[in-house]
Amino acid sequence: MSMMRSIYLDNNATTALAPVVLDAMLPYLFSEHANPSSASEAGVRVKKALGDARIAVAHFMGATPAELIFTSGATESNQTAIMGALSLSKGKRHLITSQVEHPSVLLMCQHLERLGIEVTYLPVDEEGRLSLEDLHAALRSDTALVSLMWANNETGVVFPIAEATAIAHAAGALFHTDATQAIGKVSVNAVASGVDFLSCSAHKIHGPKGVGALFVRKGIALPPLFHGHQERGRRGGTENVPAIIGFGAAIRLVTDVESDACYLRGLRDHFEQGLLAFMPCARIHGQEAERLPNTSNIGFIAIDAEELLYRLEQKGITAAAGAACAAGRQEPSHVLTAMGISKTAVLSSLRFSFGRMNQLEDVEQLLRVLPSLLLDMMDMPPITAAPLISCAHSQ
Repeated sequence: MSMMRSIYLDNNATTALAPVVLDAMLPYLFSEHANPSSASEAGVRVKKALGDARIAVAHFMGATPAELIFTSGATESNQTAIMGALSLSKGKRHLITSQVEHPSVLLMCQHLERLGIEVTYLPVDEEGRLSLEDLHAALRSDTALVSLMWANNETGVVFPIAEATAIAHAAGALFHTDATQAIGKVSVNAVASGVDFLSCSAHKIHGPKGVGALFVRKGIALPPLFHGHQERGRRGGTENVPAIIGFGAAIRLVTDVESDACYLRGLRDHFEQGLLAFMPCARIHGQEAERLPNTSNIGFIAIDAEELLYRLEQKGITAAAGAACAAGRQEPSHVLTAMGISKTAVLSSLRFSFGRMNQLEDVEQLLRVLPSLLLDMMDMPPITAAPLISCAHSQ
């Protein structure tokens, strides 16, 4: 009997390490293990390799190597940018973010509120879209920073970052974007967008976990969270050499964002069209908004999403209910809740996020498995033809 093939559809949480990335990292885990701060010949070799990785990542986002700080991941990058902007703000005590940001931003903002910083959380509409008018109205003379994600990790909805940056700058505020989900899926250019800070992470693009980057626009003297001479004095501590080398290797794999986006969009659209063919009452959250090409957040009416997730896993299919950083808490998604979706509907929603390693056959297998699982959960009799699950059945 052949083993069931595993299908991984949770690429917004993390991606598999690409074999070529592992190959690039291995020498720096074993033979090339010198400290890049060392003046030895081996140390100089490692320092050059770090420089090459920095050039690759910086150039990918349209920046110069001097504008890039390597960090432990997007969480550190996000929080470094927020804290740094406040330190640079000359007494300004107001921040603006949105209700649908990643927990690493929201939890930092909540912490700062306890310290007396005022935070405005911008709403989104029923499709997850941000209103630039709301941003304009929220800006004040004491606004230090606006922090908005480039694309949402749960729905894939893309925010108008360049336009939002211009509005923030006109009011005298700095601008930070968490581009963790956008890198490699849509075109991201830190300099062209005008942002002051941009966060990203390697493990979303088939790189290693534990390494990220923070773009800091030229001319901004960002105070470090960790003091030391590394990263031009902006982030102390010996560099995670193998991970940074892996980041550089992963970014080099993203040679044609437009082509990759077209491929991912094809997988996503094939899935959504197939799903709606047998369950027309299913809701695609954020469907009318600009979305990442790989992300599909589905509301299965009157279905327990956690139970469906478990049953999919029994069939070898991995998806997600909510963000990876919060999914274990059994709480309704703050993103879908902010979109005005009822708690019952939120708890009936799953996210499917496709990646470059997925194939059309993965989507076909998902579409073969889903109907019988949904019918079984609705206590409906099985049928041999492709089922049509009506809204009446799922109320």
